[in-house]
Amino acid sequence: MKFYIIGINDNPSPQFTDEVHSVIRSGKVFSGGIRHHGIVEGFLPSHTQWIDITVPLEHVFQQYLEHPEIVVFASGDPLFYGFANTIQNKLPDADIVLFPAFNSLQMLAHCMVLPYHDMQIVSLTGRPWDALDQALIEGHGKIGILTDREKTPAAIAVRMLHYGYTNYQITVGEHLGNNTESIRTFSVDELANETFRFPNCLIMERTGLRSRPFGINEEDFHLLNGRKKMITKMPVRLLTLSMLDLRHRHVLWDIGFCTGSVSIEAKMQFPHLKIIAFEQREEGKELMEINSRKFGTPGITSIIGNFMEADLSDLPLPDAVFIGGHGGEMHSILKKVSRFLTPDGIIVFNAVSSDSETLFLEGIKQAEMEPTGKTSITIDNYNTIHVLAARFKTTDNHSII
Repeated sequence: MKFYIIGINDNPSPQFTDEVHSVIRSGKVFSGGIRHHGIVEGFLPSHTQWIDITVPLEHVFQQYLEHPEIVVFASGDPLFYGFANTIQNKLPDADIVLFPAFNSLQMLAHCMVLPYHDMQIVSLTGRPWDALDQALIEGHGKIGILTDREKTPAAIAVRMLHYGYTNYQITVGEHLGNNTESIRTFSVDELANETFRFPNCLIMERTGLRSRPFGINEEDFHLLNGRKKMITKMPVRLLTLSMLDLRHRHVLWDIGFCTGSVSIEAKMQFPHLKIIAFEQREEGKELMEINSRKFGTPGITSIIGNFMEADLSDLPLPDAVFIGGHGGEMHSILKKVSRFLTPDGIIVFNAVSSDSETLFLEGIKQAEMEPTGKTSITIDNYNTIHVLAARFKTTDNHSII
């Protein structure tokens, strides 16, 4: 199959090159969004077929397979989070000839006369908040965001306010390339109360630095009933994250999160992580919410209830697990975790006594794992903590459900 993919913007009178005009005149089957059809309809030859790009895309591609050659109109640069990527994924052997236009974020930067070579790009179009959360925590100086009808500029601002990210000014572009084009700049507070026409995109420019400490003092967390002994101390926390090797991990399960200190520290230092945190106490939900907002770590998923009764089948599989509490069920927890941990995954546990260390070592043996590291640390007058790590003995001796 052969695809000619032509990038356009919202200009109701697009200007095409002679080469593109030749492709259009020779075409018999055309495709694009409903909005695109309205823009280019006057350029199409008579008696041609148009295939709307609508979900589900499987139906669209079934129609494509009936034709050897298709001309597709797509927004901006079809390789920039665009439809050319979709064609490559669905039909990897297809021949693609591309005629790109500027994408919407480029157009907005041009209007702002803003150099954008150092801009972090985030697409929220049909995607979760993860990439925006990561960009905010990392504190990029410029962030360009592609929106959709749910993750609107106002929704983005509300999320930023919720987690304390007021250190940006935000420029929103609507209907870029159209004669109804609008470009306006707001503070985060102002943006939260505005409405915009779709399509739109935005560029955020940082106005100040937000604190991102390497190690959060335990005194700064909201604690469970004010009990200082119920939180992992900062040096132990950092040592634990080091042994989890989180720079090279993707999904962390934090079992028994209590105040949320390990999850929050992990998200702050490694914002690319997908973190699922489990806690039996109902109070944990509020503590995680309060502390996540205080330290600006959105995106941590909290699950309240007995871990042994939790349905884990729909969760992303972890390649790192921290066990912060076991409630006397260490062996059962390790056995359950081992069914979901990826073959190259790692488990870390902080033993506060020789009995808890023995429980962990017995449990990993039953789960066909082996100890791979132990570091001991003593803080002030507290008992020595043994930070223990374990992995599978081989990569083929356990099953993943």
